[in-house]
Order: sequence, then structure tokens, then C-alpha cells
Amino acid sequence: MIDDIDKQIETVLDKVRPFLQREGGDVTYIGFKDGIVYVRMIGACEGCIYVDQDISAGVEIILMEEVPGVIRCDASGQVPQDVMNQYLARHEEADKLREKNGAPFSSPEEKK
Repeated sequence: MIDDIDKQIETVLDKVRPFLQREGGDVTYIGFKDGIVYVRMIGACEGCIYVDQDISAGVEIILMEEVPGVIRCDASGQVPQDVMNQYLARHEEADKLREKNGAPFSSPEEKK
């Protein structure tokens, strides 16, 4: 069930991503817990004075409308440790697969 919610969240973020990228920013999905979607704003969005508005007036509303169970979107950086551990594990697995297949290493931080 969690994987299904993760996929739904990623699908919604893929819908809003072009609007953020047009302004030089992007959003990285960290995880989901207790109705809260944890994201990290990157690029021009990181540290932008409008980031809270973009999250609450845009990303959060769309997530709440399209993904059952979402009650909030948090880009504050205050991610529960278990959610962060799952995020790191997902990326470690992906990096190992890329390495095995001869693809260059690409961590989330390198995509800035």
C-alpha cells in the first residue's frame, strides 16, 4: 500500500515539476508518513522567499486533491529519521543498480 501511495505522490510531483523547473527549481520526494508528504526544494526553489507559498498554494493542494490520505506537504527539512532512512535506502539501491549496469553515479544532491 505504501508503494502505491509513493507512486501516486511521485506522479503528482511529476505534474508540477515542469512549472518549478521553468523557474530554475525542482522538488525531490523524500517520503510519506502520517499524512505528511516530505519534500526538498532544490535549485532556485531552495531558499526562495516564495517557497512556502509554492508549497502550500500549489504542491500541497494538488497532492491533497489527488492522493488520498495526504493532509500536508512539508518542505521545512524537518524529516522524521525513519522517513529519511527509507529515502537514503531507496537511493542506495538505485545507485547500486546504476553501478551494476555501468551507468554513471547520480545522487539526488548532484541533480541541483
